[in-house]
Amino acid sequence: MKQSFGSSFSWPAAAVFLALALLSPASARSQSTNPPSEPSSQAPQNPPQPGDTAPDQKSPQQPSDGSSLPESPGESKKKEDSSNPASAVAGATKQAAAMTKDAATKGLKRARDWESGWIAGIYVGKNRKLVPLTRDQRLDYYLRQTLTTPQAYMKRMFAAGIDQARGVPYQWDDGWGGYAERFASREGQFFTSNSLAALGNAKLGYEVRYDKCKCTGFKPRLEHAILRNFMTYDRTEENLRPQWALYGGAYGGGLMVTAWKPGTGSAWTNGAWAVLGQAGYGSLVNLITEFSTEINRKQGVRR
Repeated sequence: MKQSFGSSFSWPAAAVFLALALLSPASARSQSTNPPSEPSSQAPQNPPQPGDTAPDQKSPQQPSDGSSLPESPGESKKKEDSSNPASAVAGATKQAAAMTKDAATKGLKRARDWESGWIAGIYVGKNRKLVPLTRDQRLDYYLRQTLTTPQAYMKRMFAAGIDQARGVPYQWDDGWGGYAERFASREGQFFTSNSLAALGNAKLGYEVRYDKCKCTGFKPRLEHAILRNFMTYDRTEENLRPQWALYGGAYGGGLMVTAWKPGTGSAWTNGAWAVLGQAGYGSLVNLITEFSTEINRKQGVRR
């Protein structure tokens, strides 16, 4: 038996169905307008810092079209110089020339600096007090003045050159062999004289260094330099005594040279000439030492 539509239709069920139909489009629209949030789209928890740049902002140094900025003239020149071998070689040559010039200038200043010890030797400055030397200090002074420094040989080489030019003694030839004999003769005489003087000064307790005059004025300094070649201080470093050991050593060296130097006459004569040589040479060295500051200033050496 067929039931009619009216008898089979349930009004409460129809009302529920109608409500669901009305709510479904609104829910769909809500879902389309408010998509589910993802971690990447969440707002940052910390506020942006002053130095931060927004991701969608481009650096002011980078053009908007993606092309690179033109190079500055300095950078372009540097690239050209680095890529040009001739420019690199020229720059290296200029640098080497400047370094060579600086080294030569420093070398000339050292060579003409009398206070370096090549001529003057070891001395006590004007504003320094003389203190007696110990035994070890005397030994060090002797070695430096006689054997272990270049100036100990340069002076004898220079004197041998003068003997070579004069041709004395004439029994020695004019070549390198004759020069070697003259140098050996000068060195042997100096070694003997300096060794005897060092032994005598150590025994007597005499001062072996030159002390610059604490006075002012040319004449007092000149007199001091000459006097100190003939007089020195005793153990007190105050009382002046004759240079017995210095001139005794010079005389002994003159005696010894007779043993190998031909045509020199008697030993006593050679000793006397050696004493005179010490008087003149020692005074000259003292004068150079005393006025070395003025000599340096005249030659452009500033200290």
